[in-house]
Amino acid sequence: MKILFAPDSFKGSLSSTRAIELLASTAKIHFPHCETIGIPMADGGEGTVEALLDTLKGSYESCNVSGPLGTPVTATYALTKNHTAIIEMAAASGLPLLKPEERNPLYTTSYGTGELILDAIKKGAASLLLSIGGSATNDGGMGVASALGIRFLDVNDNVLKPIGANLIRIHKIDSSNLLPEIKSMPITIMCDVKNPLTGPTGATYIYGPQKGASPTIADEMEQGMIHYASVLKKLTGEDYSSMESAGAAGGFSVPFLAFTKARLASGIDSVMETLHFKDHLKDVDFVITGEGRVDEQSVYGKVMSGVGKACKEKGIPACAIVGSMGKDAHKILDFGIESIFPIVPAPMELSECMNRSEELFKDAADRMFRFIKMGMNLKS
Repeated sequence: MKILFAPDSFKGSLSSTRAIELLASTAKIHFPHCETIGIPMADGGEGTVEALLDTLKGSYESCNVSGPLGTPVTATYALTKNHTAIIEMAAASGLPLLKPEERNPLYTTSYGTGELILDAIKKGAASLLLSIGGSATNDGGMGVASALGIRFLDVNDNVLKPIGANLIRIHKIDSSNLLPEIKSMPITIMCDVKNPLTGPTGATYIYGPQKGASPTIADEMEQGMIHYASVLKKLTGEDYSSMESAGAAGGFSVPFLAFTKARLASGIDSVMETLHFKDHLKDVDFVITGEGRVDEQSVYGKVMSGVGKACKEKGIPACAIVGSMGKDAHKILDFGIESIFPIVPAPMELSECMNRSEELFKDAADRMFRFIKMGMNLKS
């Protein structure tokens, strides 16, 4: 018997690597001669660097960069042995780097993420995998583009500071000094939202408030985004204002789409592609996945839906261990997941669940393996 374990982390309590260790040890109790494989999973958000590096091998790299407000921060990314840099935007330009009273997308910048990319290329990166969740910025990618050599000029040919407030002041964009390596290298930007750059469902009005934008600030920034898109359209012929997913992370991907060969891709699809996940399904009898909470959002680019769909294609049964089940959790059953095992055996406070996560997870694994063994012993 061959079992593949492919869980996401249980945020704040259990890493995907530790979940795999607990699954493997419990499986051996019930199936002593089974072969087990573990692949830590992530969906392009928090934990992606750790999950990918655990499998692909390589090193963590750190450097000092500009934070969202320009204050120096130390940010970490991964550089794999096959020379792929895995960078989480939140490490340099993330909302958690700011105090609540500091949040104002008029003044934040993605420049530090560009500095991370520069450091990765300097250290030998030949391709980029960028995770853009959790940003504090709404600068249309001005910051990251400026760090990579693009100049945003005002009507007097002065170089603009790459912050959200200056989108409205862009008169010309000069890409002649864009770092040569970045123009043709493979770049994948992991993105799971469909929001356009502008409009009522765009970057500013949907995500601006959580980044500190008041209604007045949002109106101001929306005009800046509209103006920015018009300048780009004159330059490239492409209308980014209504492009699907261009509004993710405050328009971070727009300069990449305009001046490089970057592509947008689902986070879980990118992770599975990078890990060659489907190749690991060969000769597997069943798969166990899981995440902290399964609900109606789990079918939209989360780990369980990605793993479940891949298993369904191969005709391999999959089940999941989860921290909790929310509204419409059953919808995941249409995506290749056969059954769900919550870890909580009785009503308890979230804090208790978090403190007892390993104990509860292992107990759920034990119940699941007992059920599987019973099923195998049933007469057809």
